[in-house]
Amino acid sequence: MAKYSKKAGDKVERAMHEMKEGKLKSGRSGKKVTSRKQAVAIGLSEAREEGAKVPKKAAGKKAASRKGATKKAGTRKAAAKKTTAKSGTRKKATAKKATRKAAIKRSSPKRATRKAATKKSAAKKSTAKRATRKKAAHA
Repeated sequence: MAKYSKKAGDKVERAMHEMKEGKLKSGRSGKKVTSRKQAVAIGLSEAREEGAKVPKKAAGKKAASRKGATKKAGTRKAAAKKTTAKSGTRKKATAKKATRKAAIKRSSPKRATRKAATKKSAAKKSTAKRATRKKAAHA
């Protein structure tokens, strides 16, 4: 028994023909389709919409089977690579932080004093607010 109906085959054939002529457009973006696989997918989806006999999409199955195949091939190697990559990125990140801090210290001693001054003034303001609230509550 056939997987695809005659109608589905005709839709795919028409989509391929349009793609070769440069007239087939993507539904979402409206850009010209250049891939043969994309043309086939468009033809099949149009056939599905019209009720032709077409198997269900197997996108989830394909992705899962690909993952399984890659895991079986080299699980140990991949695990070893991951651990070395993580430690390398950590080293880079800490080195970057250290250089940033050093650059800040060298470039702007004035900025640090400004920050300290603003912190002090903010603290003074908050204590002043508390004092006024207490006075208002007692009065």
